[in-house]
Amino acid sequence: MKLLAIIIFFSALSFLLYGFSCLLSSHMKNEFIRFGLEKKRNLTGVLQILGGLGLIVGYFYSPILISVSSGSLALLMLLGFGVRIKIKDSILASLPSLLYAILNLYIFLQYTFI
Repeated sequence: MKLLAIIIFFSALSFLLYGFSCLLSSHMKNEFIRFGLEKKRNLTGVLQILGGLGLIVGYFYSPILISVSSGSLALLMLLGFGVRIKIKDSILASLPSLLYAILNLYIFLQYTFI
């Protein structure tokens, strides 16, 4: 399996798990309250699940779907990173959102411009 495929499936699985966690976990409910985004938790979870599914389905059927999904997830994670900075979380706590933004930006660039 090529490295890009591994990155795609890693990102997809991560977002599926995190998306369901957003919808179902009391810990995530408390985190979104801490972020000041309690009304956006369900939307965020659904967008993460759709993005993860889009990466998987797109891998097998539609490169355009991978571009849309990865670009959307990159934007979502950049916004998440911004929220972490705004609430003054530590760099260590903020780093995963930035890394996932970079990872999905890489996928986006690979599928959009190559």
